[in-house]
Amino acid sequence: MLTVLKPGMLTAVQDQGRFGFQKFGVPAAGAMDQRALAWANLLAGNDPGEACLEITALGPSLRFETPAAFALTGGDFSARLDGAPLLPYRAYSAPKGALLELGAAKTGFRGYLAVNGGFDLPLVMGSRSTYLKGGFGGLEGRALKAGDRLPLRGPQFWLPNLDRRAADPPPPPQPEQAVRIVAGPQNDCFTDQGMETLLASVYTIGSSSDRMGYRLEGPAIQRAPGFDGNILSDGVAMGSIQVPDGQPLVMMADRQTAGGYGKIAAVCSCDLPLLAQLRPGDALRFSLISIAEAQELLRADRRRTAALADELNRPEGLW
Repeated sequence: MLTVLKPGMLTAVQDQGRFGFQKFGVPAAGAMDQRALAWANLLAGNDPGEACLEITALGPSLRFETPAAFALTGGDFSARLDGAPLLPYRAYSAPKGALLELGAAKTGFRGYLAVNGGFDLPLVMGSRSTYLKGGFGGLEGRALKAGDRLPLRGPQFWLPNLDRRAADPPPPPQPEQAVRIVAGPQNDCFTDQGMETLLASVYTIGSSSDRMGYRLEGPAIQRAPGFDGNILSDGVAMGSIQVPDGQPLVMMADRQTAGGYGKIAAVCSCDLPLLAQLRPGDALRFSLISIAEAQELLRADRRRTAALADELNRPEGLW
């Protein structure tokens, strides 16, 4: 059991997402940074898709009512366990009564707390992810608040090779961070100049950005003559870049299931975790690559996750 003493800015239960229900209008939700979610779980001895706490901007204070191993990934929130500083991307053990405190994000924007065994919360349409706008999943369909108690599913206190259960964190976001994209399904609805504008400009993540989408601020993207920005509604994937009013809008984890705005491009899956760690006010640039290049980058990303899983599952005497 975890008791929430302070909830932080926005802390909610998320897993890999809720799939197979978009045809009924149910968004996938799930973690914004899927790589950090998977690595937190692997370090904590869980399956990579297990539910974690997703922590945004300012972290919570939690008390372990049950001894448990845990791991933190994503941004660096200056975490402390009973006052002792912790490093992200490694596993620890918390005794009964231990106090875990996370502060403001020093790097990145979102952190992930995995507890061995996972959270004992009900599955809703096959997932424990919280869909905040719909009010379901996670803990009562909402962000955590002070006084909440999160039940755990039989956590272990000690894991094999606990002192070596660590991984190298990814580089922190950079000024004018480069984000790779592929051409979108309606890119022909925009002029060549419109695509050049998207690729040559610096865009800033707007203050109204959230888990549903990142509203970018910067030079307007020119539409093709006769195109008013609308299409027959079709499916919306995470990372799709719509252009409803000349400004790019990147769809994120809580995106709607279908949309009627033209999509000029899509963020490559391998760079979605990087995008999830950017905060309002951060600047970025887009770089166009081919679908084949994007697929190879995704395969390489998955190989790194598989290699981490193999290393953590190595028998203790073989480290």
